Amino acid sequence: MELIQKYFPNLDENQITQFRLLQDLYEDWNLKINVVSRKDIDELYLRHVLHSLGIAKVVTFKNNTKILDVGTGGGFPGIPLAILFPGVHFTLVDSIGKKIKVVNEVVAGLGLKNVTAHQIRVEELNEKFDFIVSRAVARMDAFSRWIKGKIKTKSNHKLSNGILYLKGGDLKEELADFPNAKIYNLSDYFSEEYFETKKVVYLKMQN
Repeated sequence: MELIQKYFPNLDENQITQFRLLQDLYEDWNLKINVVSRKDIDELYLRHVLHSLGIAKVVTFKNNTKILDVGTGGGFPGIPLAILFPGVHFTLVDSIGKKIKVVNEVVAGLGLKNVTAHQIRVEELNEKFDFIVSRAVARMDAFSRWIKGKIKTKSNHKLSNGILYLKGGDLKEELADFPNAKIYNLSDYFSEEYFETKKVVYLKMQN
C-alpha cells in the first residue's frame, strides 16, 4: 500500500481504504477461484495494482469518461483505475464467467459504484467508449480488430481517444504495422526493477 501512496500521494481517505482492502479481497477470493498466481498475490500492489495505474501516468481521465477494460481477468487494470478515478465509468469484460464473478465480488467489497462487469466477448458489445484499456491479452493486430468500431469519435482529452495497452518486452516486431503507436516506458514513472521492461502502448482511434 505504501507503494501506491508513494506514486499517488493525493488519494483521499476513501481511496486509501479501498486500495488497502484489495489485498484481503483478492487473497480471500483467490482461494476459491484462482485468478492471480500465488507469486503475484504476494506482490499484488507491485505486479497488479501499480502496474494497472501506469495508465494513469499517461492520461488523467476526466469525469464522465467511459472506459472499456477488455480481458479484465481478475479486474486489472480496471478496478485500480476505477478507485483512482471515481467519476469515470468503467466497463470490464471477460469471456470467462468465474473471473467476472471475482470482479463483481471485489467491486461489491470495495463499494465501487462506477464499475460494471460482463461475461461477454468484446466483439458482442454494442457500446462506444473514450478509451479501451487492457493488459496484454493478445497481439495488437488481433486486439485492434476485436475493438474496431467501439471507440467514440469525439475526444475530450489532450490524448485523442484510443487504446491504452499494458505490454512488456520488445514490441518492435509486434508494432511494425502500427507506425503511429506511441510507447510510454513505465520505468520513466516507477523506479522498481519490475517496471524496467513494462510499457503503456497508446494507439490513437483506429475506427
